[in-house]
Amino acid sequence: MTKAFRFYETGGSDVLKFEDVDVGTPGEGEVRLTQKAVGLNYIDIYFRSGVYPAPSMPSGLGLEGAGIIEEVGPGVTDLAVGDRVAYAAQPLGAYAEARVMPAKGLVKIPDDVSFELAAAAMLQGMTAQYLLRRTYNVKKGDTILIHAAAGGVGQIVCQWAKHLGATVIGTVGSKEKAEIAKAKGCDYPILYREEVVSERVKEITNGQGVEVVYDSVGKDTFDDSLKCLKRLGMMVSFGQSSGAVPPVSLAQLAPGAYFLTRPSIFHYNATREELLASAGELFDVLKSGIVTIDITATYPLADAAKAHDDLESRKTNGSIVFTV
Repeated sequence: MTKAFRFYETGGSDVLKFEDVDVGTPGEGEVRLTQKAVGLNYIDIYFRSGVYPAPSMPSGLGLEGAGIIEEVGPGVTDLAVGDRVAYAAQPLGAYAEARVMPAKGLVKIPDDVSFELAAAAMLQGMTAQYLLRRTYNVKKGDTILIHAAAGGVGQIVCQWAKHLGATVIGTVGSKEKAEIAKAKGCDYPILYREEVVSERVKEITNGQGVEVVYDSVGKDTFDDSLKCLKRLGMMVSFGQSSGAVPPVSLAQLAPGAYFLTRPSIFHYNATREELLASAGELFDVLKSGIVTIDITATYPLADAAKAHDDLESRKTNGSIVFTV
């Protein structure tokens, strides 16, 4: 037996139960791995609270982890016992000491990347990869706006976009977080509690607006984010930490013939080839130092509820990892 988190109903962090589970043996196309580190992401809170429906109940939780393969099932040819691997993939269940999962969602970790860094990097890093390289292909001379610039995805986006030659505007909730974002390449941190973001963006861009807005906040920022766009700009709504965006009228896009998309990492990395390409580009920017990831907090896996509370109350910044 090993331990894993389950929840039997949606709600606050108190619905999480750390229980004994029987992991079992891997079937066709599966592997069993002993986990060494697990990443905490806001999407975990969406599933726990019911914003995103879990496929079934009771449900495991978590989509990101890193560990060592201890058993390989039939049909697995590109992974072996002893391989160091990481993932940011379905099914839910990363909050566990060990687990069985499909081999197609796993990638090998380079020797010079730790389990903790891999667990912190996979979901947030590959999210940044598809945002910057595929949803809107950021190029030299672009100006972008990233909300929650001091958060895990935000810090990666700031660094990577700066490397690509963009001017980076970011929203933050405090002067301390503004300094964090600035250190990661954000040219213009905006204190959203003190300024109207769209007005400040127009001031920075001489009235032009930005090519793209990356918005993981949702309800509280969506309308003002549209006002930040230049003509033919793209609104990328990839999260909803403040709540779901209300229904959108197409007329809201008319003022600048704006583009609007609601992307997901699971669609961008739906194939094995897409996953390996995305993870490969992420590991390249990590190893080269273009992107550094600050693991600002670590919690024992058993303290998952406390970590959720800290994340929801915005006490954290950067990346958070559970040790197993």
